[in-house]
Amino acid sequence: MKTFIIIGGSKGIGRAITENLLDQHNVINLSRSKPAFNHDNLTHHTVDILQDDLPDLEQADGLIYCPGSINLKPIGRLDLDDFRSDFEINVIGAVKAIQKYIPIIKKGNKPAMLFFSTVAAKLGMPYHASVAAAKSAVEGLVKSVGAELAPTVRVNAIAPTVTDTELASNLLRNEKMITNITDRHPLKKYLNPTEVAQMASFLLSDQAASISGQIFEMDCGIVSFKI
Repeated sequence: MKTFIIIGGSKGIGRAITENLLDQHNVINLSRSKPAFNHDNLTHHTVDILQDDLPDLEQADGLIYCPGSINLKPIGRLDLDDFRSDFEINVIGAVKAIQKYIPIIKKGNKPAMLFFSTVAAKLGMPYHASVAAAKSAVEGLVKSVGAELAPTVRVNAIAPTVTDTELASNLLRNEKMITNITDRHPLKKYLNPTEVAQMASFLLSDQAASISGQIFEMDCGIVSFKI
């Protein structure tokens, strides 16, 4: 049984990952809200990743950083504070977690770290300038930190397309928008959090022992295909 630190494990994709890991592993959740469920293998610390000091922990075999943003505006309506805010939550928070916990993770059992990008970092999409810039920085962080920590710690990221979470609820707020989102993807679907959690669990597992420095597009075909 391994121990994973998950930042933002109470909602959305983070919650799905937490639930997926708990049957076989210990999970230490750091988030602003307590999960709406209990489990013998779950420990929670109420933490704002950008404002609070992170708790000292004795040991861990992995780190999953889930916080993110969907700040979609035309470039002319994005001010510098939008870019700063998106960069803070997506990049600076991740760096803070890495720097805090890397000493114990290095001592872990076949340790791994996992971060999240977006398909918009690869596919040019209108109104995504701020979030795409921030997530592109996350991808650079994954490559650099993965190289630095090899061969001890594996570092990867998942870049999902639209996922049915509270964060993306504005994009899926009515049937017309759901139909449009579905039709835009060659596989005629978008993601649910459980799918992403299953990929996350694989990348954190020993089955992915040869995989590091990679960005995995869970794109329902939107980046890879033009149909």
